[in-house]
Amino acid sequence: MFVYPSLYEGFGLPPLEAMQCGTPVIVSNTSSLPEVVGDAGILIDPTNKDGLHYAMWKLMNDERSQKELSQRSIARASQFTWEKSVDKTIEVYRTAVDSKKLSTL
Repeated sequence: MFVYPSLYEGFGLPPLEAMQCGTPVIVSNTSSLPEVVGDAGILIDPTNKDGLHYAMWKLMNDERSQKELSQRSIARASQFTWEKSVDKTIEVYRTAVDSKKLSTL
């Protein structure tokens, strides 16, 4: 398992990398992490020690959950590629340039 109780994330590459390997993840339910992980991991309140402890205990002791989350992780991670990231970045730049052209007319 990969446990990432972060209080703030810009995107969440470490959990995504773990998911690409089929590693079940436990992550914070804050910032961008729920969007990245979706239903392929366990979301926890990063300030709740008992919730984190229970999630880790459950995953260590529930082989069915381990296998299910492993399969979901691989499927979910496949939706995020560097190619898509580049395409989205270019799209943002084009939108910004087009907006700048319109504002100068």
